[in-house]
Amino acid sequence: MTQLNNKTVLISGASIAGPALAFWLRRYGFTPTVVEQTPALREGGYKVDLRGVAMRVIDRMGLTPALKQYSTNMRGGQWVNAVGKPIATLGPDLIGLRAPGDDEILRGDLAHIMYDATKNDVEYVFGDSITSITQSHDGVAVTFARSAPRVFDLVIGADGLHSNVRSQVFGEGFVRPLGMHACVFSVPNHLGLDHWELIHAAPGRVVNIYSTAQSAAKAQFIFRSPDSPPDRRDVAAQQRLVADVFADAGWETPTLLSAMPRSPDFYFDSSSQVHMDSWSAGRVALVGDAAHSPSPLSGQGTSLALVGAYVLAGELRAAAGDHRVAFERYREEMREYVDVNLKLGESNASQMVAGSKRQLRMQNLMMRYVSVLPWKDLALRPILKPLNAAANAIVLKDY
Repeated sequence: MTQLNNKTVLISGASIAGPALAFWLRRYGFTPTVVEQTPALREGGYKVDLRGVAMRVIDRMGLTPALKQYSTNMRGGQWVNAVGKPIATLGPDLIGLRAPGDDEILRGDLAHIMYDATKNDVEYVFGDSITSITQSHDGVAVTFARSAPRVFDLVIGADGLHSNVRSQVFGEGFVRPLGMHACVFSVPNHLGLDHWELIHAAPGRVVNIYSTAQSAAKAQFIFRSPDSPPDRRDVAAQQRLVADVFADAGWETPTLLSAMPRSPDFYFDSSSQVHMDSWSAGRVALVGDAAHSPSPLSGQGTSLALVGAYVLAGELRAAAGDHRVAFERYREEMREYVDVNLKLGESNASQMVAGSKRQLRMQNLMMRYVSVLPWKDLALRPILKPLNAAANAIVLKDY
């Protein structure tokens, strides 16, 4: 094997992109270290989709059996009105908009799979964060909130939409809100759902509950962003906003909201994208949502994270660790794939929530029509076409 340069790599973020990048770097002979500000892996989170080329990345990691073990295995779901009467009943492919070979998993379960695949030969530092990054011609000096300063050959930000690494090295101004907010948290499965999902839409809002195990459920709220969103660290203000926005939404909403203050995994954020011309500066690069978040509404954020980690590590290997060559090839390989998925996220956001009662009636009519068609696969094709195109908008190299 060719002698590697720049072998020590600090990765900020231990969700999906970070451990996936560490997996490939370690396989190729690099020495990755992952730093994560939370004291342990973050539990919970919503369902995430894995589509197209991302499933091939999972297979090349040898993690397909683990993924199948934790697959949500949803049987389908229903759109319901304000009194719980079904409007449309949809099977798993229709309600999840999945093509054959795609899969779905809870974000927390996927994070555990990635961590378990790397924990024995990758250094993880939990409960710490980067406070400064200083580059020189032969390395990157890094200081931490708790740990002693260290020097690495390269630093990679895999720390999400609100990336600390991106802010420190690239500055601000790359995040573009799509005008939507989302909230997800665990709730008691009071409806006894069994791998089943219920969705209720009201003007400007959508609320749903789903269960991937009979003992627990997740509630998800999607709504148009307020003029002045609460600070992303002010959980109490976020919960007040969700309660106010959905106060008159009907259906099971009051019961779901009553569980919100006690939920251990409350998540709230804007549905935003990251737009950058370049994902590297010197010896520092970005991957996953930190580089190019397409927003959760695209259904493609996790897939982009996995594919980006694979390509970035592969190009570093192909360039024998020469970051100048590798980072540029990483940009060239990923650019079209990223751009197509950013457009998909924008399109989905514009259609996700009906803005008026008239639009809501049209949406419900469409759902009812699709659900009763004798050839549902024909109805699914035009809906899936742009999603499948985005999910496969890159040809994976064999590094």
